[in-house]
Amino acid sequence: MSIEVANLVFNGSYLAILGAAIAALAGIGSALGVGIAGEAASGVVAEDPKKFGQALILQALPGTQGIYGLLIAFIILQKIGMLGGSGLMDLSIPQGAYIFAASLPIGLIGIFSGHAQGKAAAAAIMLISKRPEEIAKGMVYTAMVETYAVLALLISFLMVNGVQI
Repeated sequence: MSIEVANLVFNGSYLAILGAAIAALAGIGSALGVGIAGEAASGVVAEDPKKFGQALILQALPGTQGIYGLLIAFIILQKIGMLGGSGLMDLSIPQGAYIFAASLPIGLIGIFSGHAQGKAAAAAIMLISKRPEEIAKGMVYTAMVETYAVLALLISFLMVNGVQI
């Protein structure tokens, strides 16, 4: 590959777009977590269909990581001009690398926290199978994992907005 071609492909704008893609990978954690909780919910609802609403609430909780990753991806794409019709900006490699680095907290933590939150949600669903009046406790246990996804969202947001373009 010639240097000219490499410069066209691997530049700051490319790194920033790659960062948006990394942020969106948080959806993997949500997909895993919602799937794990859904498996538990299906078992509980098979035994007692009246618990569908409670189980659905708990199953939905791990879905937030994907939303957070998508939010950061949209912010990155807006910042670099891919959304809104202004056209893609010509970013320097350091600018693109900063944006790429800013995507890592939500991208990586979203994968792991979504998966862990799904396990916590599945346990909470098992809790309501025996004691449906304890749903609030199950939600608290599940939401504790959410704290780390919110912190990752915050740091990615601050980092992306701190990049001067």
